[in-house]
Amino acid sequence: MLIFKRICLIVVFLGCAGAAWATPLDDLKIGASARVIEVVDGDTVILDAAIDDAIQVRLVGLQAPKLPLGRKGFRPWPLAEDSKYALEVLTLNKRVTLRFGGARMDRHGRHLAHLFLDDGTWVQGQMLERGMARVYTFPDNRAVTDDMYALERQARDAGRGIWAHPFYAVRAATPEALDRLVGTFQVIEGRVLDAAQVRGTVYLNFGGNWRDDFTVTLDSRTRRDFLKSNRDPLSFEGKYIRVRGWLKKRNGPALSATHPAQIELIDPESGANQDLGSVRPESPLPR
Repeated sequence: MLIFKRICLIVVFLGCAGAAWATPLDDLKIGASARVIEVVDGDTVILDAAIDDAIQVRLVGLQAPKLPLGRKGFRPWPLAEDSKYALEVLTLNKRVTLRFGGARMDRHGRHLAHLFLDDGTWVQGQMLERGMARVYTFPDNRAVTDDMYALERQARDAGRGIWAHPFYAVRAATPEALDRLVGTFQVIEGRVLDAAQVRGTVYLNFGGNWRDDFTVTLDSRTRRDFLKSNRDPLSFEGKYIRVRGWLKKRNGPALSATHPAQIELIDPESGANQDLGSVRPESPLPR
């Protein structure tokens, strides 16, 4: 069965080989090139030569299914090996060029970069289109988010890869759907029933009982960041949004939004993003 699945992945990627992605490359700063000699998981590779004293690259903007990678008791996420293999098919023993749209290094000493093959293929774009990863942004790394969301949505609508597995399903913004998922990363959709600001913090409430229902919080700095992007989170009241992040427990299930790219204003019927183009920051913010 595993061999069959891997053959299918090879066929899919060969069908896309050589496809150059039309992306806003002006947003990305061109870095050095090197050859990929190892794939760690679905969003991390190792290069054959150090660039600025680092040989590992974390594919910025992606969250691939996680592998244990030495963590005791960690259960691999569904399709983690498939995602790793998909990245191997794309990049292993190939030269890649690093491009940057924000912070260039993480606290683990890994490059935070978009990868491009010599033929122009955008590696992040391929992984998203094939449903082998989700979009995962940070305040200091959110370039080309529009493009990534568009490709993720194509894969999700088609039920490709992870989007065919219930582990990665888009969740309803209700305590019934979310209470058991506290501590996990989720993509959540729902209508904002009430938007209010209390002592500088914005609360987006999805139910009538704030003690139990799902809430998204934004601190004062985050709200200013939204306003710079011409989006006032208080205007989300009555709107249908898609939000992603790590769930926590604060009264009911809650999620802290730290930057505009985490929240998409969407059409409740089609799920289409209604404000593409508004999530690019004026300048990257420090982590």
